[in-house]
Amino acid sequence: MPLVANTPVEKMTGPYPRRWWALIVLCLSLLIVVMANTSLIVAAPDMTTDLHLSSSDLQWVVDGYTVPYAALMLVLGAMGDKYSRRGALVTGLLIFAGGSVMGSQVDETNLVITARAIMGVGAAVVMPATLSLLVAIFPKRERARAITAWTATSGLAIAVGPVVAGWLMRDHAWGSTFLINVPIAVVGVIGALLLVPPSKAKDKGRIDYIGGLLSIVSVGSLVYAIIEGPHFGWGAGPVTAAVVAGVGFLAFTLWELKHPHPMLDVRKFKLRAFGGSMLAVLFFFFGTFGSIYYATQFLQFVLGYDALETGVRLLPLAGGVFVGAAVTGKLAPKLGVKAMVVPGMVIGAVGVFLLTQIDKGSDYTDFLPSLLLLGFAIGLSVSPATDTIMDSFPESELGVGGGANDTSLELGGSLGIALLGSLLSTSYQDKLGDLVGNQLPHNAMDAAKESVGGGLAVAEQIAKSPSGGPQKAQALVDAVHESFAHGVAHTSLIGGIIMAAGALIVLAVLPGRKAAAPQHGQERTEEDVKEPAEVG
Repeated sequence: MPLVANTPVEKMTGPYPRRWWALIVLCLSLLIVVMANTSLIVAAPDMTTDLHLSSSDLQWVVDGYTVPYAALMLVLGAMGDKYSRRGALVTGLLIFAGGSVMGSQVDETNLVITARAIMGVGAAVVMPATLSLLVAIFPKRERARAITAWTATSGLAIAVGPVVAGWLMRDHAWGSTFLINVPIAVVGVIGALLLVPPSKAKDKGRIDYIGGLLSIVSVGSLVYAIIEGPHFGWGAGPVTAAVVAGVGFLAFTLWELKHPHPMLDVRKFKLRAFGGSMLAVLFFFFGTFGSIYYATQFLQFVLGYDALETGVRLLPLAGGVFVGAAVTGKLAPKLGVKAMVVPGMVIGAVGVFLLTQIDKGSDYTDFLPSLLLLGFAIGLSVSPATDTIMDSFPESELGVGGGANDTSLELGGSLGIALLGSLLSTSYQDKLGDLVGNQLPHNAMDAAKESVGGGLAVAEQIAKSPSGGPQKAQALVDAVHESFAHGVAHTSLIGGIIMAAGALIVLAVLPGRKAAAPQHGQERTEEDVKEPAEVG
């Protein structure tokens, strides 16, 4: 076995013999990209205390990763197509590891945000590279299984990130959660050089950099507006960003329609299979990411689980993903994409609707069915939708295809966390105001309304205050718990309705199995039907 995989996959006469080992490398690379956000959920309280973060500062610690990650994927995917997909994967992992090391060492807010931004750039290189390499390496007949494994890794990362971060934080500071990524990134780089073959597009023309710049401005502004507007009000910044995003998308569309070699052929959205699958990914992650976001807060702040205990209790979600992936791997080839995606979205909506039953007396068992259903729905739906999206792109645009899929995923997740999080916050504030009324001083009431964590912090201060005491403190704790439970139930109703509406839209848009038109990817993989015997 050569020390480095040097034969380009495009020059091989048969399927790459070590493709399943290469898939492990791609899934490890995906793992740390997703874990970077899920582990932050656990680290956020300690970071807030140590760095004296305001709510705006903490939001920017999150946004510093999310905005460049979402904005750059399309362009960096195209660059990987032209120059080297494996090179993009290695470069992205090194950038990601560098940002992680920086984040673990700094103790100043702006530097932490900078480190997270560097990690976001690395993630934007890694994500489309993993999908484009997967599609380039695997023949059509095996690709659905490989994408299913890729999807299952996302579900695993959602649960594993908090578990590992919580375990580290029992004996170490929050900086250790950044260091989770470094050894995995190193293994990924070594594995990429040894096991992943070189790959790049054949006859790739000049990159449409103007279209790429317009996509960066549009997506970046949209994600910024989505995150900032609901949380901090639609002031000048978010409104301006929303306007820039709208103008940018219009300019991007017009430019791409006229360009002979566009960054993203926007005519693809007329294809029902492609457009329906993109909508499915967006709606699906809107509901699931938003629900997991506030369910995790309930486990920590209301039920009192520490970081590790919370992470362990998210593991059923990963189990549900693996079961759903196994089912879709068996049934999707027989029943088609629509028969997997739409029922999966309905199951996910049911999982969200179950959370409308949450009240102040709820315990972990009330969350368990939702976690299992959401995990099962992810495993059932996302891989067929992703496979359809990637099948819509020719060999020369696999990185762009990966970038389009991942941008839809990130937009959906950002929308879910921002909009459902904002709705949760408003519902919590209104209910707390009704329960507590004028029993607290104005400043204390404002602090208690800011978040469930803020309400519990005020209760601690009341317990220590001469004019307060344990009884008054406990009364506020009870009010905070009841208000947050009310917020979870109310938000879940809205989230479930939106997800159910998304399922109906996708049902109408996605074509039936017989009606599905040939896609670019089918032209690219026509030879897979008569592929030669495997090597090795």
